[in-house]
Amino acid sequence: MSLFNAHFKNINGSDTYPLDQVIYRSPIDNSLLEVEQDRKALASKSPEEWKKLFAERRQSFKPADTSGIWSKREMVLPEIAEEDIVTMQEGFTPLFDGSALAQELQMKKLWVKLCGNSHTGSFKDLGMTVLVSQVNSMIKKGKPIKAVACASTGDTSAALSAYCAKAGIPSIVFLPAGKTSTAQLIQPISNGSIVLALDTDFDGCMEIVQQVTADNSIYLANSMNSLRVEGQKTISPEICQQMNWQVPDTIIIPGGNLGNVSALAKGFDDCLAMGLISKKPRIIVAQAAAANPFYQAYQRGFDQLVPVKAQKTLASAIQIGNPVSYPKAKRAIEEYNGLVIDVTEEELSNAAHRADRFGLYCCPHTGVALGALEKLLSQGTITKDEEVVVISTAHGLKFTEFKVAYHEKSLEKISSDFANPIFKAPAKIGPVMDILKKEMAERRR
Repeated sequence: MSLFNAHFKNINGSDTYPLDQVIYRSPIDNSLLEVEQDRKALASKSPEEWKKLFAERRQSFKPADTSGIWSKREMVLPEIAEEDIVTMQEGFTPLFDGSALAQELQMKKLWVKLCGNSHTGSFKDLGMTVLVSQVNSMIKKGKPIKAVACASTGDTSAALSAYCAKAGIPSIVFLPAGKTSTAQLIQPISNGSIVLALDTDFDGCMEIVQQVTADNSIYLANSMNSLRVEGQKTISPEICQQMNWQVPDTIIIPGGNLGNVSALAKGFDDCLAMGLISKKPRIIVAQAAAANPFYQAYQRGFDQLVPVKAQKTLASAIQIGNPVSYPKAKRAIEEYNGLVIDVTEEELSNAAHRADRFGLYCCPHTGVALGALEKLLSQGTITKDEEVVVISTAHGLKFTEFKVAYHEKSLEKISSDFANPIFKAPAKIGPVMDILKKEMAERRR
């Protein structure tokens, strides 16, 4: 029997439930649940012992150890049998050294955590491996679960479909029609999900999936299911491990449904409880101005969440007007000396493509976080001597249409300041050299 254990707990109460119960909210007051780890048990090992164990697993080829999530399994699902784990070696994503971009922005140090360098191309894999592994274990123990379902703006559906396909579990996906990129749409189709495109937005899809999963034979995979948070929170110890167990001053993360924000804080809470780190970073949430209910609530002193009708944004995965994880995200901002900011479509587009000039290939959501960084630097809210980590949530290859349109200068109402045109020339050395001399001279300036 494992020394470590965990259970669901009401975020606003004391009622608890086992992790193998099909439950998403407290039946007492309808509050969200979170997974509560036994932090006293975790603290029974010294920080040095944990660091040594995590370092050893980083070098291991054992299936669970090759995952950034399951290599820290005592912090995640401590009681799951290793043979029930469904993993695609997610996690252990690069911490990109953005020194050249930092120099351009006249700041001390910048890293970009490339969470999109994963099997399905987004950070959603980190949480989905945990949720699908738990469902896999429950099914093996006789739970009558027929399928797993989610509402999605693209990335969640990709992760769900892939992990369920590997585990042999049917999956159901609800997408807002016409609001996902081609690359995002085709992923669940390719993995064999039942895909429904609904004539609504993400919030409308979320309403439908909650009704569908009211029958406990279909399991809900959206971020209101706090199992996902346990995988996503490993971004925090992973960043610290990559920084030799140091903590950056500030972390900026794009926010939509806000599960990732609360996950980040929970990961640092665990690290503090285990003695792995000795201070908290500041957590900043960046939203697209077209879909910014969390920013609006922050501006009002977090009086309440007022859902909005999310407008179209290039950052389609965070085009969400009624974020389910608002209570947890609010707590994260309050406990981590945080703030919330929004950026325009032009700001996110130019920030993403400025960063691309320094070796990145940013999705529009990463552009939201980078745009927030540039805005906060100009305001002096982030100082030039801070060490900052930006969370990149998806791979730019999933947003080719965004990239092409930017460089073709065809994005509506956006000045593409960093567009890089293709030069057409006859196959003759003279015209070719004319273009090269002109462009190379301009780019040396």
